Amino acid sequence: MPVEIRAEMVANVWKVMVAEGDSVTDGDTLVILESMKMEIPVLSESTGTVTLLAVSEGDVIQEGDLIATVS
Repeated sequence: MPVEIRAEMVANVWKVMVAEGDSVTDGDTLVILESMKMEIPVLSESTGTVTLLAVSEGDVIQEGDLIATVS
């Protein structure tokens, strides 16, 4: 079952660390967000493959927006 990784706050997508099709393990950094001059890593919540990457560097995301899915 796919795990959806969603934004916990309004932020800018500063750096994308993975691509669709990449294998990740629980705790791997998927993207790094920037908010109020702080860098916030968004971590994978499961081990699997990135099946959807819904953001790009420079995007502004809102709380609850989909960042990625891992299956």
